Amino acid sequence: MLLPSIFKSNFDDFFNGFDDMFNFPSITRIPASRWMTTNVKDLGSDYELEIELPGYDKKDISATLDKGYLTISAKREETKDGDSQDGKYIRRERYSGSCKRSFYVGDNLKEKDFKASFENGILNITFPKDDNQVAKQDEKKYITIK
Repeated sequence: MLLPSIFKSNFDDFFNGFDDMFNFPSITRIPASRWMTTNVKDLGSDYELEIELPGYDKKDISATLDKGYLTISAKREETKDGDSQDGKYIRRERYSGSCKRSFYVGDNLKEKDFKASFENGILNITFPKDDNQVAKQDEKKYITIK
């Protein structure tokens, strides 16, 4: 029986370089800012951040306030091993990684000034403009995401 030349060598070698063959970008080459696309709205007396985090759950996301910087972190580990019911996998891909972005929001804001919610892969954070508030942040505070 004649087989295509790809079957004459190790079959696994066929899939090596699969991403490069179709010019897919490597996850490690994409900066976090592209994974966390952010829109900033000026609502008059407040600002609103809309941060896209597709594929993440609320439990995977953390928002902290430290020395005037709002830092959004997201970490995800996706590992699913085993055989499918229809047969054996030839190739299985997994993702494990994290991304983080920081925004300077002012030294006078406290964690209670922030309202955060996460729905349909979008993290919305609303906070007042840092105009005349007096208290200064001394330690890292966590912001509740509803």
